[in-house]
Amino acid sequence: MIEWLSGVLRFKAPQHIVVNVQGVGYGMDVPQSTHDRLPAVGEPVELHIYHYVREDQLSLYGFLTVEERDLFEIFIGTSGVGPKTSLGILSAVAIGDFARAIVDNNLAVLTRIPGVGRKTAERLVVELRDKLKKYLLELEAAGGPVAPRSAQVEDAIAALMQLGTKPAVAAGAVTKAARALGEKATSEELVREALKHR
Repeated sequence: MIEWLSGVLRFKAPQHIVVNVQGVGYGMDVPQSTHDRLPAVGEPVELHIYHYVREDQLSLYGFLTVEERDLFEIFIGTSGVGPKTSLGILSAVAIGDFARAIVDNNLAVLTRIPGVGRKTAERLVVELRDKLKKYLLELEAAGGPVAPRSAQVEDAIAALMQLGTKPAVAAGAVTKAARALGEKATSEELVREALKHR
C-alpha cells in the first residue's frame, strides 16, 4: 500500500494533481483544503496517501496532513459515504467545524455540504459522533478552534457562498475577518473584511 509520496508537483487542477516521483507520475484526487495549500507546479511536495482498492477501482487520494487522511478514512468507512462525498466534506468545511456539527447534531451545517442530504447527514451523526467527540477533545487539548460559530459568522459565510465563493474558502476568509474585527462584528462587517482575505 502507498501511504506517503515525495516528489515534484507536475500538474495541478482543482481536484486532481500529478506528482512526479523519480520519473513516475502518480495521479491522485485531493480535497480543496489540500489543493489550496499546494506549492506551484514544478516545486517539491510531500503528501500523505490513502490507497483506495476495490474490485473495479484503484485510486490514490492525497492530503497535506495526516489528520485529513485519517478523517477521510473514517468518512469512507461510513455506510453510504464514498470517496467523492468524503472529499466533498473535506473541501466544504473546516475539520473542526465539521466535527462540531456532528457532535452537536447540527444537520443544517451538514446538509450544506455538496452530496450530503438529510439522510446522509443523520447517518454521519450516528456513525461518527463518538469518534469525533474524541477528535474534538484532542483538538481542544492542542488549543485548536472548536467553539461553535456565531450566527453572524454563519450568515457571513452564507453571503460569501452566494457570491460564488467556495465553502472552504468562505469559511477561512470569515474566520480571519472575525479574528481581525472581534466578537461584536456584524455579518455585514465580516463580509466586507472577509472579501479582503479570499
